[in-house]
Amino acid sequence: MKKVLFVFAIALTVVALQIPARSQSNEAAQVRATDAATTGNSGDAANAPENPHAKKSHAPKKKSNNANAPASDGAAANPAANVNSAANENASSPAPPNTSASPQPASSTSSSTANSTAAPVPASHAPSSAVALTNIYRVGIGDVLDIRLLNSSSRESTLFTVLPGGLLEYTLAGDAIAVGGLTTDEISARLKAKIKIIDNPQVVVSVREYMSHSVIITGLVSDPGARVLRREAVPLYVILAEAQPRLDAGLATIMRNGESIKVDLADANASSIPVLPGDVIKVSATPPAPPQYFYIGGDIAAGGQKNFHAGITLTQAILASGGIIHSSSYKVRVSRQGTNGLLVSNEYDLRKIEKGLAPDPQLQPGDRIEVSR
Repeated sequence: MKKVLFVFAIALTVVALQIPARSQSNEAAQVRATDAATTGNSGDAANAPENPHAKKSHAPKKKSNNANAPASDGAAANPAANVNSAANENASSPAPPNTSASPQPASSTSSSTANSTAAPVPASHAPSSAVALTNIYRVGIGDVLDIRLLNSSSRESTLFTVLPGGLLEYTLAGDAIAVGGLTTDEISARLKAKIKIIDNPQVVVSVREYMSHSVIITGLVSDPGARVLRREAVPLYVILAEAQPRLDAGLATIMRNGESIKVDLADANASSIPVLPGDVIKVSATPPAPPQYFYIGGDIAAGGQKNFHAGITLTQAILASGGIIHSSSYKVRVSRQGTNGLLVSNEYDLRKIEKGLAPDPQLQPGDRIEVSR
C-alpha cells in the first residue's frame, strides 16, 4: 500500500511540473502566429492593386512639425549650402507622388539664392578710371574728325569739326549727335546706330586735328607757349622735351585747379608725373639752398659762426677762422649731433695732420670745433 501511494505522489509531481512549461510554449506560439498574420496583412495591403472605384480622400495631409522647426546653427550660418544640399538630395531621390490637383509653386529659397549671386561685370563695361589716361583720347570742341564709310561709294567730305556743345553734324546720321567726351570707337558705334540708309554701315572714325586738349608752358624754356595733347594725360617730360628747358632750369611748377605741384627736374621719376588738359607749367631755376654753418672757438683768432660749404676740412676751417693763437695749441675736438640727438665728439692732433700722419677730416654742417692746448 505504501508503494502505491509513493508512485502516485511521484506521478502528481511530474504532472505539476509539465503544466507551466506547456503554458509558456503555447503563449510563444500565439505571439509568433500574431506577428505572422500582421506581416502578411501589411504585405498584402502594400501589394494589393489600387481599387479604381475606391473614393479618393481629398483631406489635406497633416504637415510634419519639423517643417516649422528652426534651422540649426550650421544651416543658419550657410543657407546657400543647405539649398544646394537639398537640391542634390532631390535630384538623386525619386519624386514623391502628386497628392494635389493644383501644381505646387517653385521653391522661393532656391530662386532667391540663384539671384543673390551677382553676374561678373564684362570687361567692355569696366569703369573708365581703370583705363590709363595716357592711352585714351576723348574728343572735344574744335577737334577735326575723319569719318569714313568703308561700304559706301559716297564722295562727300570725310572731315567734320566738333561744334560748340560737343555736337557733330553728320548728314547720313540725321540730327546732330553729341560726341563730346567720347572716344573714336564710341563715336563709330553711335554713328553706326544712327545711319539707316545703308545696311550694316562700316564706320571708321579717327582724329585728324587735335585742338581741344592743351597746356601752357612758360619760364626758363627755349620755346614757351601752348602745347596740344593727343591723350587725356601726357608725362611732364614729353612737354619739357618739346619746350627745351634752359641750362639753369631746375624746378617745374604745375598749376591745376588753383593748386600747385612742384617737380624737381633733377629727379627722373618725378618728371613722369602726368600733365592734364588745362594745366599751366612754369619752369624756374632751382631755389638756393638755405645757408649752413659750422661753429669754432677756443684758442682761435676769429671764432664764431662760419659759413659752411661742402668738402671743407678741419685745417681749412681753422685757417678760415684766423688760425690758432698759440703755437702750442694742437688739440682739436670736433662735436657733431648724432641721430639720437646726442653729441658725438672726436679728438684730433693738428701736429699729426700737418705732418701727414693722420687724415684731415671733412666737416659737416653744424659741427662744433674747439681748439685747445
